[in-house]
Amino acid sequence: MSREAILSQIRGALRGQSEEARKHAVRQRLEAPPRHQLPERARRPAAQLSAQFVSCLKDQASRVVEVRAAEEIPAAAAGLLAKAGVPQRLRMGAEARLAALPWERAAGLVRLEGAAQADDKAALSHAIAGVAETGTLVLVSGAENPTSLCFLPEIHIVAVRRGSIVGSYEEAFGIVRARLGRGAMPRALNLISGASRTGDIGGRIVMGAHGPRTLCVVIYDEGGKAA
Repeated sequence: MSREAILSQIRGALRGQSEEARKHAVRQRLEAPPRHQLPERARRPAAQLSAQFVSCLKDQASRVVEVRAAEEIPAAAAGLLAKAGVPQRLRMGAEARLAALPWERAAGLVRLEGAAQADDKAALSHAIAGVAETGTLVLVSGAENPTSLCFLPEIHIVAVRRGSIVGSYEEAFGIVRARLGRGAMPRALNLISGASRTGDIGGRIVMGAHGPRTLCVVIYDEGGKAA
């Protein structure tokens, strides 16, 4: 079937509505996205959402560290690498908030900037949001947080601000729109729920099938306030 024939069928299905009316409806939807019905687990108070987020992460075999402020991220990252028994060497992007942290508190930790390389054992990214409904991290691609950090190293450490943990995907997408501006999207939006795994081979779960074997999440509070 030709392209014109397909478009003709679509126009026929939309008969009774003018082209201008259809464009107006689209503009309205883009300007004011409708609110979808959300499950109860996505509509809980902030404290409960944070606890649910942590619970989901642990159910996915992720390691979770909660700290009082962003300044504690370097020490937390160094501790996670030591616990995993890998060298104190961390690949990260050009994320300004991570670069500005007091890395001198993690003596001996070597930081490398840029896209992941084949010999990188561990990487650090920053999530724009966390979704408590499913324990999912939302990462925006770009030089600040290269997508390769999400897939190549064996250990992926992701920092997320507790205040950016929301109940649903819809709210997380709202944060992305507010941060980047309406009508702008990153090249990729990576949604991460636990470390890479597969059960395709003999029904046995194998970790690290398509990405990191270990996902570590560092949840930090704003301004040093405890949760």
